[in-house]
Formats: sequence, structure tokens, C-alpha cells
Amino acid sequence: MVLSVRDLTVEFAGEAGSMRAVDRVSFDLASGEVLGLVGESGCGKSTIALALMRLLPDTGASITAGSVVLDGQSLLDLDEPAMRRVRGGAAAMVFQDATTSLHPLIPAGRQVTEVLRQHLGLSAAAARARALQLFRLVGIAAPERRLNAYPHELSGGMCQRVMIAIAIACNPKLLLADEPTTALDVTVQAQILELIAEIGRASGTAVILITHDLGVVAGMTDRVAVMYAGAIVETATTDRIFAAASHPYTLGLLKSVPRLDVGLDEDLPVIPGSVEASLGATGCRFAPRCGYAVERCSAERPALAEISPGHRVACWVDVAASSASGQSRLRAA
Repeated sequence: MVLSVRDLTVEFAGEAGSMRAVDRVSFDLASGEVLGLVGESGCGKSTIALALMRLLPDTGASITAGSVVLDGQSLLDLDEPAMRRVRGGAAAMVFQDATTSLHPLIPAGRQVTEVLRQHLGLSAAAARARALQLFRLVGIAAPERRLNAYPHELSGGMCQRVMIAIAIACNPKLLLADEPTTALDVTVQAQILELIAEIGRASGTAVILITHDLGVVAGMTDRVAVMYAGAIVETATTDRIFAAASHPYTLGLLKSVPRLDVGLDEDLPVIPGSVEASLGATGCRFAPRCGYAVERCSAERPALAEISPGHRVACWVDVAASSASGQSRLRAA
């Protein structure tokens, strides 16, 4: 395994006490594998990415438990200078908005060459040649001219491609893509997502694709982990998630994806309530919003348990059996 995360816990300190934004999250990622991390805004997806990169804000955010091992190296045990060598080297991240992530006063090409010179020790000429190669690889038109262009002279899609070029410059073991298609039009979104998935599979880089849209992960990922209120509530292969989703929250996300066979005058199903209302739940986090909830759901928190090979769900209720019978039925112990 390239990446092993065990019981990762992140807390934010506030006036009313600490709030657990990530609660004992565990997963593994193999070389060349693409994992989709899915959930509503506020579920903790981006917090996990920032925790893995040790980029949590200094004001009140901290990793309070767990371990993160990347290619045999424990990231949580590294001091800041050592972690800087990991960022951009063994691990890299593509942020949501490339137009604000790129430095506005530095040409795009130089922002790539700086990474190459810092981590690989290349000469100025070698770094520029490699940057030109990377621009071609990520599909930037007229790459020689774009090397000297400033971010404001590039489109949103091109800026995102520059960010991807920076991220893959040193052939990282792990690539984190946090909502990488935010504010891009649909055609460019598809191109960027396909590019990220293809880079991962071609280079052996393990990829975590973070999104709120289950439709985005279809065809782009090998596995999906669905997050709710700081915890993973269901994980399986992508095909299995779409064919046999077993957590009520996952089903709600799938039903909310627009479909071509649904008329424009029909409203999309919605999940009532909000994530914030679930953060203080003593039992299942999703119970306050769940139509399948039984008494046990409010009193006891379910663990992530395997219901079939590779398919794990944190839910007391057998949703398939409940749908068939019309009554909530508990899973067999």
C-alpha cells in the first residue's frame, strides 16, 4: 500500500469547546488506485486532505489521534522542514480554485520550475525543459508561450492544468485533488477529471479525488468512500456503490443526482436537514435526517462493518430488506 490512514481524528477548538471534524477515519490506497471521497460540504473531506498534507490552519485545528503512513514514512512524526520536503515531492495537492492558488505575480512556467529546482535540484535550463514537457502532458495549448504567461492571462481551465503540472512535477506517490473542477464549465470539468485519473493510472500515483457529486466519480475512480459528519459511512468499489448502495445517506446522494429520464418539471429528491444538525448526535450521525432510523440508531453509533467482500457500511438497518418489506429491519449481528 502507498498510503495507510488509521483512526485519523481532527478537532477544531472553539468557544463552546472542541468540535471533531474528522472522527477516526481509516482507509488504504494502493499504487495507481483512484479513490473518490464523497459527501456534502461540511462532511470533513477537505479537512482530511489538509490533515494528510499537514496544512491544517494554526488557529485551533489539530490532529488529535491516528496515523498516516505514506510509502513507509509516518507523516505525523515528521517535523516541519521534513514535511516541506514531502509536500510537492512524495505528496502533492490540487486545490479547489487554481486562480487563487497560483501566485498572481509569477509567470506560470516559473511556478513549475521552482518546484523542480527545489525538490529535484535541476538546473534552470533543465527545469524549464521539464516544465515545457509537463505543460504538453497536461494539454496546455501553445506551451512555449504559456510558460511566460501570468495566471490572469490564462483561462480557469488552463490555470487548473498549471496546478496539475505543478502537482505531478516530481512524480508524487500521492496526489490529492480537492474539488478540482470548481467554477469550470462542464466540458472543461470532464477534461480535467479524465486528466487526473489518467495521470494516476499511467504513473502509478495514488489519487484521492474529493467531490460532493457522486456523478463525478462514476467512471473516474476505482473505489468510493462516502463521508458524513466527519466519518466514513460506506466504502466499496465504484461499481458496487452505484449498483448496491447500502447506507441511507449514499442512497440519498444517488437519488439527488440529476437524470436525463426525469422530466424538468419534477423536483429532485432532497435529504432533509443539514450536516451541522448531526454533529452532536450521540448515536448514528445520520439518524436525525434518516427515514429508515429505528430506536437503536439514536442511542448507539454503528461501526463500519463489512457486509460483502470489500463493501463496508456503518448502519444498523438493512436498507434493502427494509425497502422490500416496508419496515425498518436491523442487520444480522
